[in-house]
Amino acid sequence: MKVKDTLHLGQTKFDMRANLPQKEVALQEEWEKESIYQKIQQKNEGKPTFILHDGPPYANGQLHMGHALNKISKDFIVRYYSMNGHRAPYVPGWDTHGLPIEQALVNSDKVDRKSLSTAEFRKLCEAYALKQVENQKADFKRLGVTGDWDHPYLTLTPEYEAQQLRVFGKMAERGYIYKGLKPIYWSPSSESSLAEAEIEYKDVKSPSIYVAFPVRSGSGVVPDHAEFVIWTTTPWTLPANLGISVLGEATYVAVEVGTRIFIVAKDLLETIANEIGWENYQVVKEYQGAEFDRLKVKHPFYDRDSLVMVGDHVTLESGTGLVHTAPGHGEDDFIIGQRYGLEVLSPVDNRGHFTDEAPGFEGMFYLKGQKEVLKIIEENGTLLYLSEIEHSYPHDWRTKQPVIFRATPQWFASIDKFRDQLLDAVENEVTWYHPSGLRRIYNMIRDRGDWVISRQRVWGVPLPIFYGEDGEPIIDRQVIDHVADLVEEHGTNIWFEWEPKDLLPEGYQHPSSPNGQFTKELDIMDVWFDSGSSWSGVLETREELSYPADLYLEGSDQYRGWFNSSFTTSVATRDMPPYKAVLSQGFVMDGKGQKMSKSIGNVITPEEITQDLGADIIRLWVSSVDYENDVRISRDILNQVAEAYRKIRNTFRFILSNIEADFDPAVDCVQEEEMEPVDRYMMSQYRLLVHDMHEAYTHYEFNRVYKRLINFVTVDLSAFYSDIAKDIVYIEQMNNRKRRSIQTVFYEILSGLTRMLTPILLHTMEEIWQFIPGAENYIQLQEMPHFVNVDADQELVDQWETFFKVKEGVDKAKELAKDDEHAPVKKGFEAKVTLYCDTDLAQALAQYSEHLDQLLIVSELDIQPFSERDTSAVDFDDFAVKVEPAKGHICDRCRAVRPEVGTIEAAPEFCQRCYDIVKEETPEFFQ
Repeated sequence: MKVKDTLHLGQTKFDMRANLPQKEVALQEEWEKESIYQKIQQKNEGKPTFILHDGPPYANGQLHMGHALNKISKDFIVRYYSMNGHRAPYVPGWDTHGLPIEQALVNSDKVDRKSLSTAEFRKLCEAYALKQVENQKADFKRLGVTGDWDHPYLTLTPEYEAQQLRVFGKMAERGYIYKGLKPIYWSPSSESSLAEAEIEYKDVKSPSIYVAFPVRSGSGVVPDHAEFVIWTTTPWTLPANLGISVLGEATYVAVEVGTRIFIVAKDLLETIANEIGWENYQVVKEYQGAEFDRLKVKHPFYDRDSLVMVGDHVTLESGTGLVHTAPGHGEDDFIIGQRYGLEVLSPVDNRGHFTDEAPGFEGMFYLKGQKEVLKIIEENGTLLYLSEIEHSYPHDWRTKQPVIFRATPQWFASIDKFRDQLLDAVENEVTWYHPSGLRRIYNMIRDRGDWVISRQRVWGVPLPIFYGEDGEPIIDRQVIDHVADLVEEHGTNIWFEWEPKDLLPEGYQHPSSPNGQFTKELDIMDVWFDSGSSWSGVLETREELSYPADLYLEGSDQYRGWFNSSFTTSVATRDMPPYKAVLSQGFVMDGKGQKMSKSIGNVITPEEITQDLGADIIRLWVSSVDYENDVRISRDILNQVAEAYRKIRNTFRFILSNIEADFDPAVDCVQEEEMEPVDRYMMSQYRLLVHDMHEAYTHYEFNRVYKRLINFVTVDLSAFYSDIAKDIVYIEQMNNRKRRSIQTVFYEILSGLTRMLTPILLHTMEEIWQFIPGAENYIQLQEMPHFVNVDADQELVDQWETFFKVKEGVDKAKELAKDDEHAPVKKGFEAKVTLYCDTDLAQALAQYSEHLDQLLIVSELDIQPFSERDTSAVDFDDFAVKVEPAKGHICDRCRAVRPEVGTIEAAPEFCQRCYDIVKEETPEFFQ
């Protein structure tokens, strides 16, 4: 028999090597085979519900780290509530309509759109979308995201589309839907209207021009040869100019420059003069803007008048105080033009080319036409100054190309009619977890115009509107619901395949069509109306879900997107928000804080990380970041996370190694009141940790869970308790009460923390759970540990402050002793420590243990009065510590230095403690 055979050295079958990429796949296959998601739902049947409604990612392209951050964060929440007394079903979804899929078919799959009917092309779009869904689904599942993956919601399914049509019908019934000619964002590159949510801004360089409009007739107000000066950065809109807007209460001046007289705002005169280069100018008269009302000026290059109008949208922050007004190309221009009875002139077609309403520019792309405009006004002398300016300009967020404001007939949802209701609900009916969330969406709703809901595409849900013989639109709730019923049965392709009479209710009549002839609207709905109807298409229709949702969680860009469109449609039709709370996240950047880009080469994908490091490393990274702001990821950051993972895994492995082989919780557990003080301290620390983790989970502060866990594992477990435990669990007899006490603590901590960490380190905790004594079934089917009253635990932990203050001093003194050139002490068990302190401190320390040397991890501890401290001792606030080599030899069994080692005849290699233990437990060792 060897000495090591007398030790209870921890051993476990739990593999030290993680091998996550391989183990995770095997576990996921097992969970799917065992229908674990369904079993979780069955286990939680009848419990209070918590519904996190999934915002649908777009069904196109490979997953990026933003997807991973979002879906894994949702998984943390769903898994936590599922293990914490709630029924928390999760139905993932996809947004499956829209322009990118059309473009992908044409560009990537080389589909000849013109050779196909609309219905045929739509079927190809559907097949493409479903293929993308399957690819992304596999990647989400690989990240360990739980959910009803066999029955996700897709915005292209007939039952979903039917609910969307019914939402539209309800809004129409309430008078919120109308058709109008208004300037909207128009994307020439997409040949479609865009909603504000589909706009992103980029800095561009544009011409900055001052243009003179000669007065047609001064009407006794201004000199007949005066010229009104405007400033613009969009010269291409000058062919559509029908007026000039001024601010009624502003002061304007007539400025004589050579032989010409220019009219500009007084407050801006000096800036204008400096930029244009008016060196010798003279103010000849001042005016109030209101005096110019309805004066007429000449268009710079067309033989027509432009009307001077008074508008409150004019500012004196820049420009000239006189605003070039083209009602067909600007919202403010449109509004004031309507008030003054101007036509809505928009001489640009769907592709951004000038029409014959812009003589001289017909067929030119608007930017090419712009160059011609500049050439003409330079030649005729109306161009006063040309420079270049860099400014923020709207772009199509999909094609990344500039957009224009263009007046076209579109279908709108009137926000004005229920804006106050929306704003009231924002402030009073929703919890906005992000600090700026309420302000962001409030301002967006407050400032937004009416919602353009029509799109000139084919892959989407049709607008269920018919036209009578007189061209009047028919918006009838009965008709819309009838179409919705047909769509639920046959899908939306029928809109493009069937005749109007087959889509209308049998025998339908309408005053606008005495002959019973109808035509269909061919525009489709904005895809934000698609996803924005998910509360109806999913929450109200899925039996396991409920409306409103408890939580929506998406990226911060969704304040203008899904949060907004869902909120709008729900309040418009149900008079309440679709969610009780909203949580938003920042974007994922590279390690330097730069946006990820293939061209830069800084892209990291979830797929490559799972293949290399495993999904649990991504999940741990998600838990470590402050997602309220933009977060960073890089290989170096992931390596740091992997190191933290190894610390957690190895600590849990150490604990498991000390309970797996010989601890039966049903038999060997020690009651807490019978434990040693240090064990009770650790139980209190553990309960406080669990309490804090619950608080963090319920407030969605996952990085707080991460930080508390790492601190507990590193400081409380590894650096303290595990170290002192070794001298007992390895050395004492198997059934020694102190040993069983520590094993009980280890068991409670491991059993509890594996459950608390399951939402984050799903695969690793499942692996560990299989080896915990007494553990049954899958860890995902367990409940979280709960400790309601932790005040007593906090009080007990506070009582240990004195000990840890002394321990810190002893540890520092031991570190210094390592470098002692005369008598270095390399290890704690080689040290004798003399602690000099007063009586009160000595008595306080006595309450912690009869064997303080074990807690301080030294071979010998001697406590002496502070007044007798040695000059070589290290002084601290109210005590001093002297470290010197312990006298004696090292015990082969416990590794402590004891004076009796070598003096025991039957066991010269043992200390007295080890000899007594082995003699009683394994007497044959000495035979």
